[in-house]
Amino acid sequence: MTADTAPHTRPIRVPVTRLPHGAGLALPEYATELSAGLDLLAAVPEEAPLVIAPGQRAAVPTGLAMALPAGFEAQVRPRSGLALKHGVTVLNTPGTIDADYRGEVKVILINHGDAAFTVSRGLRIAQMLVAPVTRVDWMPVDSVAETARGAGGFGSTGGMEKE
Repeated sequence: MTADTAPHTRPIRVPVTRLPHGAGLALPEYATELSAGLDLLAAVPEEAPLVIAPGQRAAVPTGLAMALPAGFEAQVRPRSGLALKHGVTVLNTPGTIDADYRGEVKVILINHGDAAFTVSRGLRIAQMLVAPVTRVDWMPVDSVAETARGAGGFGSTGGMEKE
């Protein structure tokens, strides 16, 4: 990174293990210098790609397990190219990986497209962002302060008007 583009934060160190079926695949990496997300790759067998029929979903293995530091989470998000070109997206967007989870990272993909979608070994299936977590300490009160918006929701701030 150049001095002009370097963020004001330092990378955190995250221990990661490649599971046997993830051997030979690259670790998640940033596609460009300023990418926010790391690309997650499919760790399906080379000889047995995973086919997701239209309307179906599947948990796609990445072949990775990690130990996020306390105070951080990882969010699994869709890749825009898969969504636009094939109608394939991450079902529980964003998927959250908690700091105390030690199992394999899997990505739940759903095929909203018209044709079957083939997930081959090494395909970039999602992106993962690692971010700090803010914890809540509830403070019970008799009522919350009023605002101009009040209890309005679900389109109450505009943009839902009939044309």
